[in-house]
Amino acid sequence: MALFSQKNARKQLNAEAEKVSRADLEALLERQRSIEEKVKGSGKLNRFSADIKLMFSMIQDYWNGSYRDVPWKSIAAMAGALLYVMNPLDFIPDLILGIGFVDDVGVVALCLKLVESDLHRYAAWKEYKEELTQTAQAD
Repeated sequence: MALFSQKNARKQLNAEAEKVSRADLEALLERQRSIEEKVKGSGKLNRFSADIKLMFSMIQDYWNGSYRDVPWKSIAAMAGALLYVMNPLDFIPDLILGIGFVDDVGVVALCLKLVESDLHRYAAWKEYKEELTQTAQAD
């Protein structure tokens, strides 16, 4: 049996997402830089760095009210996954060399699978918004 399966990832993600409150989003956004640094330095999680930045961007836009075309469940899942990554003493403690980030990778990968369509819509919205801003500045 695998050390950390998709079933375990789903269980951990659901547990974290159920605990997320709107106040947790603020705390998460304050820790964004440290989480992104942890991801960069972890090898296994590094391949998700662009996705994690996009998740943070979406949470930030949700938090400040500029993007609300997403269900709370998706915001909670992303926040739960990022809070899980932030916790060094999770299902498999990050301190265990070689396998410490396996559970973090599983939780992030599952989260991305669950919110993929929401992230795609958000990325398209963000790109459109940036194009409008550039057009307005050019005029």
